[in-house]
Amino acid sequence: MKEPWSSSMPAVQFRTARPTHQLEKIKEFYGEGLGLPVIGSFENHHGYDGVMFGMPGSAYHLEFTQHEHAAPVPPPSEDNLLVFYIPDQASRDAIASRLQQMGYAAVPAENPYWDVNGITICDPDGWRIVLQHSNGI
Repeated sequence: MKEPWSSSMPAVQFRTARPTHQLEKIKEFYGEGLGLPVIGSFENHHGYDGVMFGMPGSAYHLEFTQHEHAAPVPPPSEDNLLVFYIPDQASRDAIASRLQQMGYAAVPAENPYWDVNGITICDPDGWRIVLQHSNGI
């Protein structure tokens, strides 16, 4: 019998990290726009500044770093997505509205599946997020 994930992968935390050249705009988008709490940050660590956003009550978080000599980083394909599953449609719509007021309008998803119950928005670096009206998997 196959061991459960927690036994075969003993990690206690999961972080996705990516570079940016617009750290202040990223902080605004993910913090003020999406409403994610900042769970850590650092400045001038070997030439890097960074911020970490977390989901409340979980060991998953996003890290964004900017080198002191940051150059623009091209975004991935339009089908590379960070999906937030939001069961309450009114909450999802309020987040989308807040982001729109900040200048981040919805864009059509490359995969039409995400347009059925989701709203796709590009962050300041052109990376796409989906606000999906769903309980998740």
